[in-house]
This record gives sequence, C-alpha cells and structure tokens, in this order.
Amino acid sequence: MDTPVDWQASLGLPRLPVGIGFLDVVPPDVPAWSGGPVAAGCVFWKEAQQGAVFYTVPADHYHCAVGAHTHGFQLPAHRASELGRTLEFMVESKYLDLAEVPGIPALTAAPAIIAYGPLHLISFAPDVVLLAVNPAQAMLLYEAALKGGAGSSLLQALGRPACAVLPLACGSGHAAISLGCAGNRTYTGLPASEMYVCVPGAKWDAVASQLAVVLSANEAISTYNRQRQAQFADTA
Repeated sequence: MDTPVDWQASLGLPRLPVGIGFLDVVPPDVPAWSGGPVAAGCVFWKEAQQGAVFYTVPADHYHCAVGAHTHGFQLPAHRASELGRTLEFMVESKYLDLAEVPGIPALTAAPAIIAYGPLHLISFAPDVVLLAVNPAQAMLLYEAALKGGAGSSLLQALGRPACAVLPLACGSGHAAISLGCAGNRTYTGLPASEMYVCVPGAKWDAVASQLAVVLSANEAISTYNRQRQAQFADTA
C-alpha cells in the first residue's frame, strides 16, 4: 500500500493528507490541543497539515457556531443563540439562503474527542482523510476513489460550509469535495487555486492502493492525446 507521503510526492500535494478521528476516548500518545482558543474548527485542519498531532474536545469548537453544528455539538446554554445569530447575519448579507440550512450535513452523534494529524503520523484509525488539492489532483483522487469503491459517477460536492464535507463523507461512505467556503479560506489560508477532497477513513486503504494504477492510466491517456493534438496541428 502507498503511504501518505507517497501521495504527497506523487501528486505534488501542497500539504500533508490529514487523518481526522471522531472518537469516544483519547487515543494513546496523542496530546491535547494546547494552542488556545481558535476562531473556527478548520484551524485544526491547518495545524495538522503542518505536521501537528493532537486531539480536541467539544469546547474547543464552540467559537464557531456553524462548525459546532456540523460536528454535532450543542453549544452551552449561555451561547445557544450564537448559531441563530450567525445564520441571521449570513442571510442578511445575502451569503446564505435560509432554505439551504436544513440540507447542511452534520454528524448524527457528537464525538467526545476529535483527533487530528498527518496521516502517516497518527496512531488512531481516522474516520475521514482530508486532502487540500488543486482541480487536477482532485480528478486523480476521484478516479482512485472510483476504483477503490469510495466513489460514484456523480461525485458529492458542496460549497459552504467547508467543514460539512467531513460529515458528508463520513455519513455517506463516499468521497466528497468541498470547494472551500470564505470562512475556511480565511482561517486556513487555502489559496483560490485549491479545494478539498475528503475520503472515508474506512475506505482510504482501498483508494490509496489505486494510486499507481491511476497515475499510469492518466500518463497513457495524456500521451495519447498529445499525439492526437500533434497530428491535428500538422494539418492546420
């Protein structure tokens, strides 16, 4: 099986693939998040992409009402109104239509622990694997997901909020893409040229095993098309 480092090198990924676990107990040898309060849970994605391994508890996610919702967390009583106020602001700003809200994916059960880390460093079994990619890399991952039984001919995709891609992939059992919402791009620094692919952790090994096949097939098809392009150029 190809390692996560192979994925990064072979596909030229800008950052490390990240494993995220929705857990009941703290995994062995994984430290608690010690970076203080963060504005949004997707900040933890960035930290893991940069090499950190750690776990969070629900309270670490309370500063982002929308993110807390997608992760299945109920805000404490003194903050319970924050989700409504945030959604109201988004609707008033014409960023979101209220009719979209019921369709936003969310975890059906709130985890006690959420653990993060680069895929090749974590000791826990991830529920999802998250990768920051450009469109060409996303296409290769999509092909690997199809071959590995983690995709369908109609790939799941969503725009906002970006964090909803985690419960979407986890709950459906299929790979999904997030185009990266405005908030996520602010908090993570994700450039305009990139987006996310999220693969169910249980199917990652099967997807990863298809990397060499996908790369070889795409090189063959690209060579074929370059040859055809040259043929037509000669007749122009």
